[in-house]
Order: sequence, then C-alpha cells, then structure tokens
Amino acid sequence: MAGKSIVIVGAGVVGLVAALELRTRGWEVTVLDQGRVPHPDAASTDISKVIRMDYGTDELYLEMGERAVDGWEKWNREWDRVFFHADGFLLMTRDETMPAESFEAASFAALTKRGHPLRRVRRADLARDFPEWNAAGYGDGYFNPRAGWAESGAVVAHLAGLATVRGVALHENAPFGGFLGDGPAVRGVRTTAGAEYRAGHVLLAVGAWTAFLLPELGGLLRATGQAVVQLKPADPQRFLAPRFPVWAADIARTGWYGFPANADGLVKIGHHGSGTAVRSPAQKRVVTAAEVAECRDFLRHTFPALAAAPLAATRQCWYGDSADGHFLIDHHPHRPGLIVTGGDSGHGFKFAPVLGGLIADVTEKKENPWAARFRWREQVRPEKEQSRSEV
Repeated sequence: MAGKSIVIVGAGVVGLVAALELRTRGWEVTVLDQGRVPHPDAASTDISKVIRMDYGTDELYLEMGERAVDGWEKWNREWDRVFFHADGFLLMTRDETMPAESFEAASFAALTKRGHPLRRVRRADLARDFPEWNAAGYGDGYFNPRAGWAESGAVVAHLAGLATVRGVALHENAPFGGFLGDGPAVRGVRTTAGAEYRAGHVLLAVGAWTAFLLPELGGLLRATGQAVVQLKPADPQRFLAPRFPVWAADIARTGWYGFPANADGLVKIGHHGSGTAVRSPAQKRVVTAAEVAECRDFLRHTFPALAAAPLAATRQCWYGDSADGHFLIDHHPHRPGLIVTGGDSGHGFKFAPVLGGLIADVTEKKENPWAARFRWREQVRPEKEQSRSEV
C-alpha cells in the first residue's frame, strides 16, 4: 500500500477533509496532531467562521464559494445536527453609494451577474431592518441571503469523529519531529517522542506553522495574529438574525466583521487586517488592551449597544498568510513524496466542503480547474484578498 498510503500532519479542518476524501478514494490514511483535536491553537478551532461566496472581482473564489455553500447545505442535510447557520451576510460601506472600485460594489456586481438574488441595503433600509447598526455611519451595501456562519470548532470535532469511523488512523498528542526518508525524498514522519509513521506520501496541513517547518517558503508564507473579541450583551436577543446577521463593516477599509449571538449569548467580532507578526511558534497569543479598546471604539461608531458589553473572551487567531493571499496546494518540487497545503490567509475555513477534493486531486496528480491558482511558488508579487484591510 506504499503508493496509496499517506501521513497527514495536522488535524485542523484542512487536514481532516483531505483525510476523509483520500480515505474515500481508497487510501490508507494516518493523521497526526500535536495536541488534542480540536487543538485550541488551530485557526479552525473557534466558536464561528463566516461562510460566504462574496469575493469582489475574483471569479475563481466566487465559484469555489458557491460550491462550498452547496457543500455546507449538503452537510446540514446529512449530519445529525446543523453546524451551518444560513443567516445571510450583510456588507455595508460608509459611503452614500458603494464606490465602483470597492470590494462591496465588485462583489455585488459579480454575484448579481451570476444570478444571485442580492438585496441592496441603503441607509434607510439599514435603520429599519437592522436596527442595531448606526445607520448614520453607513450609507450603502447589500445583503446576501445565501451565506452565514458555521460552528467551526464543533465542525472540526465532528469531522475528526467521521474520519475515525471511516478508518482514518488519528493520533493526537503526536507533535511533528521531522521527516523520514532517504536524501530529499519524504517517506514518513517522526514525532518528537520518536515514534515513526511511514507512508508513500506525506501531506503537511499545519496552517500558520508551515513557514516554520519549511523555511524555504519564507519568501511566500508567514504567520500573523489577528484579534478576536467575544462580548456578552445583557440582551443577546437583540443580536440574533434576521435583525443581526453576519456582517462586514466597510471591511476592506476597517477590517471589522462579526456574527450574530450564538447559543451561549456570545457576540464574536474579528479583525481581518495586517495583524501582528508571529516570529516563532512559541510566541504567546495575546490580544492587547489597546486592541480591545480599538474594537470598542469601532463599536461605538457602528453598534452603539454593544460598545460597553462585558468582555467574555479574547483570542489571537493565527493566519497562515501567503504573500499573494492565495492557498499553496502542491507537491514540493524538491522533496519527492511531500505535498504541502497552506497559505489560507484567513479565508480558508469556508471552503472546507471543496478543499478535500481539491487536495486529493493534487495529491493524485489529477486535473482540477482550481489547482493552477494554488501551484508551488516561492516568490510572488505581493497581493491580498480584496476584503482584507491594510490596517
């Protein structure tokens, strides 16, 4: 089985969907993770992630997003509980009319062209239908009803359970210690405790840790920390859909986005921006008092009723950033047997239902219409995903 066996390093959402798809295709699959699954430090381990297809002028991501939403809806039908909440996605700008070059206007045009029934939201509509917003500060945007959010950490736990039931060998508390093989060829993995797992292929799916394990990718990949804040409003009913769906507040300029209250009454707010440089995997994860203050300043302008809500938790989410904002999913050109997936750049979780198939196709060297975008590269012209702020 050497040719159809694989060790996957990393049991986050990417590693697990790849494991499930490869197992379906008849592979012998072993998955290793450095801790318990869901690992508390993994980007996919959180209370929520946005599920959207809104990608400005980027039609490849738009198409992937459409297929991914199909997949989330299918999982809702197939699984024994609902993890994807189709509450919609409200995107607003601070302008009286969405600027033609803006992320919001480009997304609105691209989605409308493909037949999606979007609803334009002007200042008066915002005040009437989404009363927690400060309509004086936001003049134009739109609502996409075919979007929402997923209970991300719970999804990872469910995928891990499915993988085990379907014959994937999942090993927790097995930190990566190095590759096995002769010369440049990779034929397995050694843990820090000395255990060896040999296979015909190794897939590295470690997110923000990728650049630390493969320093040759230092020109393409790096890790950044993004602030996430959870608030506990006194009346969480005010912050439920449909009056308070997933939202983005002029996100390409401000970086702020957020979610409805969850079942525990927590309202999560995140920042999708330049972030804090992560220079070591041992670096402490800290959301500073200054970052919390910046969040509250934003809330005073945008959601005044949330601005003084008690702080329930903070989390620094580590992005595995690529210099051009795109995934890296390819065979390592200089290390036969090693496949690398990384570079999620903070917008990867939503694609979980389609990433397994994409990664499996790349692993098996099968044609895939999306794979060329994510091919191996070490130096690129710097870019960013259109919704990402520079602040």
